[in-house]
Amino acid sequence: MTEVPILKAKAPRIVTLGCRLNTYEGAVIEAQAGEAGVENAIIVNTCAVTGEAVRQARQTIRRLARENPGAQMIVTGCAAQTEPETFADMVEVDLVLGNAEKVDANQWRRIAGSNTPDFGVASAEKLRVNDIMEVRDLAPHMIDGLSERTRAFVQVQNGCDHRCTFCIIPFGRGNARSVPIGEAVRQVQRLVDSGHLEVVLTGVDLTSWGPDLPGQPRLGDLVQAILTHVPDLPRLRLSSIDSIEADPALIDAIGDDRRIMPHLHLSLQSGDDMILKRMKRRHLRDDAIAFCETIRARRPDIVFGADIITGFPTETEAMFENSMRLVEECGLTFLHVFPYSARKGTPAAKMPQVLQADRKDRAARLRALGESRRDAFFASRIGRIENVLIERDSKGHTEHFAELRVSSPVEEGALVTVRVHGAQDGRLLGKTLPHP
Repeated sequence: MTEVPILKAKAPRIVTLGCRLNTYEGAVIEAQAGEAGVENAIIVNTCAVTGEAVRQARQTIRRLARENPGAQMIVTGCAAQTEPETFADMVEVDLVLGNAEKVDANQWRRIAGSNTPDFGVASAEKLRVNDIMEVRDLAPHMIDGLSERTRAFVQVQNGCDHRCTFCIIPFGRGNARSVPIGEAVRQVQRLVDSGHLEVVLTGVDLTSWGPDLPGQPRLGDLVQAILTHVPDLPRLRLSSIDSIEADPALIDAIGDDRRIMPHLHLSLQSGDDMILKRMKRRHLRDDAIAFCETIRARRPDIVFGADIITGFPTETEAMFENSMRLVEECGLTFLHVFPYSARKGTPAAKMPQVLQADRKDRAARLRALGESRRDAFFASRIGRIENVLIERDSKGHTEHFAELRVSSPVEEGALVTVRVHGAQDGRLLGKTLPHP
């Protein structure tokens, strides 16, 4: 087995925008750049999921440049991959790295060994962005954990072979690639050995893990291998999953092993069948409802979150109401709601668009429903005892991924027993109980 170098995070400064996978990769970048000796640099790891995310990335870069005159500005991530010229044309930017290049240790050694580029250099000379679709393998990166975090992420998958009509991410991440089971198990064991009490498996399309590996395993095989070979892992959590891809072994693991946290975040996107077809999703609303019923029958304490887009092209008020009803029919608790954002180069951008005001209005109504669902769940937890992993400032998350603040100082990284006595500002409140 090839020995994977262990990375220890240190300078330079990393600013990560976007998803959990970006957070993990930000730690890899920090470690690789630090080991290479990159100094006086700010590395912005961007997100491209919406046009607003790209705008915020540009805004962040300008602000950081004003606040840190003389620092080398390096931009990478999904937005840098999909719109490299956008960032290369910015006078504040010295170098643009693609998504494959950003986790290539040789790139950071090359940067550390060269002189800091002059401001104002020609845009083309700033670009180190290759064709992400040519990347076929996913090299595992061993890190000791994430700075200022007690929950550790493990990247087991990258890229996506699906082509949802609204999504630009496959062009930023490339085709689906998987980390082999043995490498993933080794990373989880190392994190447990270093004191992490919770590990989150993450990827761009997590439930598509495996088909590119010998024997074409499924995500359930990976999860069961981790649970079997890392018996001292207290808590295993899954990031966003596509319910239509959940295999029987995965459902069995969720139902049978209480070390898997009772919270699943689902990539649903809509509750209307016609919109789902126009999105080129692979499930219908009945599939989503059936999945939630199946999991809840196996694991009655499960809580579901979901991503839902409002105002997708051609969405009518009646179609939107189907999404509202889906929240109730699936029993969703935590909602991530996004007004549709047209991305240049995607099929949906060419479809008849919904008025921006209607997109925002529907998003506000759906968020209000989500808040009422969350608040009702919080009310049901008052008086109960929860196991909470403390992250910082005496705040952490319950097994259901509800944020909770304890009333007295608690050491970061501690797994404590808490009695819930209230809820405020979108989080539970509780008091730690003495050890038995």
